[in-house]
Amino acid sequence: MERAVVRITLFGLLMALATTLPNKDDRDIYSFHINSTVSSRYATTVITSRVANRMNESKEIEFHVRIPKNAFISKFRMFIEGQMYDGVVKGKESARQQYTEAVSRGESAGLVSSVGRTLEEFKTSVTVAAHKKVTFELTYEELLKRTLGKYELQIHARPMQPVKDFKVDVYINEKTGINFIEIKGGLSTKALANAITKTHADKQAWVYFYPTEDQQKTCDSCGEQGMNGDLVIVYDVNRDTSLGEIKTSDGYFVHHFAPSSLARIPKNVVFIIDQSGSMHGKKIQQTRIALIHILNDLAEEDHFGLFTFDSNLFHWKRELVQANKENVESAKTFARNIKDSGATDINEAVLEGARMLNAHPREGSASILILLTDGDPTSGVTNLEVIHSNVRQAIADKFPLYCLGFGFDVNFEFLEKMSLQNNGVARRIYEDSDADLQLKGFYEEVATPLLIDVTMIYNGGTNLTQTNFSQFYNGSEIVVAGQITDNDIETFTPQVVAISRSRKVIFSEINTTVESTGTVSDSHIQRVWAYLTVKQLLEKELLLSGPEKENVKKEVLELSLKYNFVTPLTSMVVTKPPGEKTDVLHKPKEGEAHFQPSSSVLHSHPVSAIIDYEYDDMADLLEVHSFIVPDRATEAPLSHRFLLKSENLSLPLCFDVTGDVRLKLLHHPTRELSVNGELDSVMNGGFKKIVIHLNTDLHVEVDTNEIIVRDGQTLTRHSGQDVFTAGSLSVIKRDKEIDVAVGDTRVVILIHVKDGEKFLWPVLRQQPLEDNVTGILALKPAVYEELQQTPSIKLKIKDQEVDVTRANAVDYSIVSPPTLDCWLMPAESVLQRRLDDFIVTQL
Repeated sequence: MERAVVRITLFGLLMALATTLPNKDDRDIYSFHINSTVSSRYATTVITSRVANRMNESKEIEFHVRIPKNAFISKFRMFIEGQMYDGVVKGKESARQQYTEAVSRGESAGLVSSVGRTLEEFKTSVTVAAHKKVTFELTYEELLKRTLGKYELQIHARPMQPVKDFKVDVYINEKTGINFIEIKGGLSTKALANAITKTHADKQAWVYFYPTEDQQKTCDSCGEQGMNGDLVIVYDVNRDTSLGEIKTSDGYFVHHFAPSSLARIPKNVVFIIDQSGSMHGKKIQQTRIALIHILNDLAEEDHFGLFTFDSNLFHWKRELVQANKENVESAKTFARNIKDSGATDINEAVLEGARMLNAHPREGSASILILLTDGDPTSGVTNLEVIHSNVRQAIADKFPLYCLGFGFDVNFEFLEKMSLQNNGVARRIYEDSDADLQLKGFYEEVATPLLIDVTMIYNGGTNLTQTNFSQFYNGSEIVVAGQITDNDIETFTPQVVAISRSRKVIFSEINTTVESTGTVSDSHIQRVWAYLTVKQLLEKELLLSGPEKENVKKEVLELSLKYNFVTPLTSMVVTKPPGEKTDVLHKPKEGEAHFQPSSSVLHSHPVSAIIDYEYDDMADLLEVHSFIVPDRATEAPLSHRFLLKSENLSLPLCFDVTGDVRLKLLHHPTRELSVNGELDSVMNGGFKKIVIHLNTDLHVEVDTNEIIVRDGQTLTRHSGQDVFTAGSLSVIKRDKEIDVAVGDTRVVILIHVKDGEKFLWPVLRQQPLEDNVTGILALKPAVYEELQQTPSIKLKIKDQEVDVTRANAVDYSIVSPPTLDCWLMPAESVLQRRLDDFIVTQL
């Protein structure tokens, strides 16, 4: 008997009804505690959830929480009927093997792992017997980052029901003293504000948040299902010495450096703004708004340049000028008139920005290059490695490059690597209503340089984290950790050397005491060092290749295992003891599970869970993925899940299309352009073939291995990375995507790999200007209203009420696909017409 695999997402919980939220009558979260301790900006947070199964039969109990994007999970455990099941961090492959072996023995197993850079959601489940209880305990650690003069500890609470015993306890201990502390976030609004108690006593602060069940329904983001929001503790510390705070313990040290009372350094800044066609609509509007605000904030002693680009460059002025009132007003007029059109020549744009800064040397100033783009290079030089090399040579370590990636279509890894190679950082700008504020907020972080060419020196120190920094900005902080040679405090001498305006400055302060914490928190400083080292090695690994890359990965793996961190190279396995009887319906392969035919719905059986962190670049969030695999007597077609994004940050809609059907992806009658795609049948997760028709005699057939072009009677094949044109159509074939442009329309075909098999997924990156374009890719963002929460959820879409189920689906429109929660409904309700209208008989 062959099995048909119904894939909803890439990795995830393997359970019968994984995509629906548990009914609150099935289980009772009777206690939910969050305890966070912060010492020297390093936060350790423990979430403890106690849940009772109030039913007369066994039930799946879910643990679902959100954690900060920069955190490392370091512990997860479950307590069931007096037994503790502790997670163990292992290398990713070893963890997967243990998971497979556990399932083969008929045991329930949970797997937690990371495969990217940022995370948000953690979800797992376990079967609990009738009238029994389970306790979940999750611990994560993070180093708080100082931004704009403050640290933020973000605690998210979403228990999905009012909880009788709900508590958040935060304790902050800073040896230099706490300058101020504030409480923000949606959970501090309305009646919930009365549930917060804050105490501040010099070096210590306590925050208690104990809302009643009634109060848990009354904040801005609360309702009958309880709280769903953030409690954000904002604070800063006193800064008595310019050298900063240095703490040592058990042979390790951590140094926080953020001197106050420094004079700002005049800056030279060039803004490079993408105005290609894909920036059409709200993106370009928000860019104009943000740019005007930023120009208003320039100091008169700053010098600046500004230009836009598509396949060409459009200068406001070809050289940098002083930010006086006349020039700023002129630049604002230029910004107001930025219009979107054309392709994207990132190589030429960044080289021109570097030329402008190199041509404007100014003693006692700091230079900054800022690139804003929403797409991949589609014009000029399109080879990503060549662009990286060209930019590195042009900048030559003389100033940082900051890359802002607008939206989710951008190749963020390309931007991140380019920024890291040039002493900068990359930041995603989310395509939301506050995108202009995000742009302005990023600029504020780098608006006031105080020091350049900062070198942190530690005589008597070894195994140091990063010690060289191109610039230090007002409101930020430099953190360095390392080991003290032979644990000899007497010979350990820290020093900081930097440039302030045009003079060299040295921070040494021989009389400064290097504080030892003794044995109170021996592992604390060491864990800060490990955390920083792993984070920085992961960035370094991105820049390397070959043996060097493998050596760095090996070092990350060793540190992650030693300190119990769940990182991109490790996984945490939670497995019940051998011999304990738990029922698993079938032995799944890795990433698969099976249950009985769909006609019989299984509610009360134990399951196996594989939980994978998907670091998406997207929204800096992590989602857990689910799939459901029925056992059928005959091979059945695969059901593909499609997402339709929504407006106003609402959950997207999703629907299923079953079988290897042929879909009309895009029809642009004005340009005589048609794009059709054929879904694969069983093994893969997307399209196996996509065909593009232009006019009557040009046809481009794309599969995972090659591109076949039929231009009249001429047939050509393209299998490697290539750039070619045919009439008004241009095609760029890269390693993991095919970029197709026809006039004002651009479609990118991503190549994904799942279980060793490749499949295609098309994305409309540049929307045609005409409104007569049809097809799956041309669907407008969904607009709907939530009508009812219990007993079933209904949405109102264009005067139609639809029953929906909360589910999840992989967003394959992104290079590193995240999994998103969505409202699952029939295809006709999402499309607002029959699915047959989108089906074609021939490609």
